Formats: sequence, structure tokens, C-alpha cells
Amino acid sequence: MTILVKIAYDGTNYHGFQIQDDVITVFGVFQEALLKILGHKTDIKGCSRTDSGVHAACYYLSFETEKQLNIPRLPLALNANLPLDIRVLEAKQVADGFHARYDCKGKQYTYNIRNSHIDDPFTNKYYWRVPSELDTDKMDRAAQYFVGTHDFRSFMAAKSKITDCVRTVYSAKVKRKGDMVTFTVSADGYLYNMVRIMVGTLVNVGKGIWQPEYVAEIIAAENRDIAGPTAPPQGLFLTDVFYDFE
Repeated sequence: MTILVKIAYDGTNYHGFQIQDDVITVFGVFQEALLKILGHKTDIKGCSRTDSGVHAACYYLSFETEKQLNIPRLPLALNANLPLDIRVLEAKQVADGFHARYDCKGKQYTYNIRNSHIDDPFTNKYYWRVPSELDTDKMDRAAQYFVGTHDFRSFMAAKSKITDCVRTVYSAKVKRKGDMVTFTVSADGYLYNMVRIMVGTLVNVGKGIWQPEYVAEIIAAENRDIAGPTAPPQGLFLTDVFYDFE
């Protein structure tokens, strides 16, 4: 049978989700916990790669097993074998052959910016502090240029080898609540560092370095060199994953 598991994790202590040699990853830790439950290793499919230090409030992974499981109790069993910075939120059986990544219809990310000269000692692992005053109305206007189907190679890390850079952004929004500024974006897929480069670009708009309309020029140029800096990873959260189970 195929099981779909929803987890959340604090990425501070991990080199992303995907397994890598000689470094600790969410995949590796979860695989060890699952091995204790199943008694055998199984191929785990994650819904997305996440960079080192990036967090997930909503992340899905799927695996197959012939072992009969008490699925409603599986989250409790896994959590008993996981560190506190990784939590299994729910588990359910899905159709055979379901793949957490390939059956995903899209994902939503949220990036947190603390627009202040002073850090918050309780949440400093979960935002990028930008002391310069940010015009969030201009940032939100700029973010609307992301919406639609575009070639986003201007917002892809230079070292990436991906050649098909066309993605569809469903929505993009910048909001402020006190000192906290959030950028939320939903899309059918993302390029390497795409959201973090979007954020760096929007921050330049917010600082008054660029006007919102310049984002359209950046997209059209298809040139990473003219986009903004890559925002640091700790402010980024995967917040939703979209599936069609019907």
C-alpha cells in the first residue's frame, strides 16, 4: 500500500530535505525513524527539495510498504522516534502509485521579513531582518508582475542547470503587520532559489532602489545578473502543497 504523510519541520539544523552524503537532512532523519516502524527501508518520495535552513509548515512525502500498519496511529509512532524539530502531522493511505512530487499540482511558500533595527530574540531563526524602511505597497505592486506564465530564469540561481524555466505563478502578495512583512507566492513549480531571489528583488523595490515596473523588465531580460540578491534561507517556509485527490 502507499502512504502519504504530512510533516512540519524547523530546517535550522538540516541541510534541506533531500538525502546528501555526510550531512544531516530531514530525509535521512525521517528514513531512520520509518525504518524502526517498518523494519525495512523503503523508497521515500518528497514533494519538493528545500534548501539548507529552509522550513516547512506543510510538507508531504509518500512511501510504499507491504506491512500492515495502524495508519491513524502512525504519526504518534513516528514522532516517538523523531527529534522535536520534525513532527508528523497526519498520515493516510492513497492510491497505489501515488507520488508526493509528481502528483503535486503546486506549492505555496511564505517568506518572513522583520523590518526593524532590532531582532526578536524568540523568533530570529525564522525571518530576514531588513533595517531599511520598506514600502510594502510598492512591493505588493511589484509582486503582481510575477503572476502568470513566464520564463523565470532571471530568478534562478546561476549554478542551476535547468533549461526549462517556464513556471506559472497563481498568486503573489506582500503584506505588513507591524514590523513583520510577509511575501506569499503560489505556483505550479519553482526554480532553484526562485522565491528567495524574488524576495531580494522585492526588497530592493521596497527600499526605493527600483520601481515596481522594473520587475517586468527583469522577467523579460531572462538574466539573473539584473535581479535582486538571494534572500537568506531562514525566512522561507513551505506553507501549502496542492493535490487533486478526486
